[in-house]
Amino acid sequence: MVQGNRKHWPSLFPQHGAGRKHERPIVLEDWQRDIVTAFPADFLRGLFHSDGARVNNWATRVVAGERKRYDYPRWQFSNRSGDIRDLCCWALDLVEVSWRASGPWTISVFRREAVAILDELIGPKS
Repeated sequence: MVQGNRKHWPSLFPQHGAGRKHERPIVLEDWQRDIVTAFPADFLRGLFHSDGARVNNWATRVVAGERKRYDYPRWQFSNRSGDIRDLCCWALDLVEVSWRASGPWTISVFRREAVAILDELIGPKS
């Protein structure tokens, strides 16, 4: 258990507030943006470890008259807060990882080279 009794916590975590995350603005302060710009992998690791997953996707194709199944890994990040999804996309752009919105609340990283970059940056989900 961790406990803190300082009046300065709101200045360190200005995004904290009453109500649900997806119903209030989530905006980084300038000093927080500077930190994320300098360390985007750490920011992405936190996002994906809390609201993301590395999954195996699959598809079938007919090749030479025979149906074949192909499995491939992908990373997905899901959050109802548009602000948080936008921050995730911004950080993915910082590390030059291609992404796309695959649903109303989900960001997907599925290109082989992009998945490899996130595998290295994020590591196994704990």
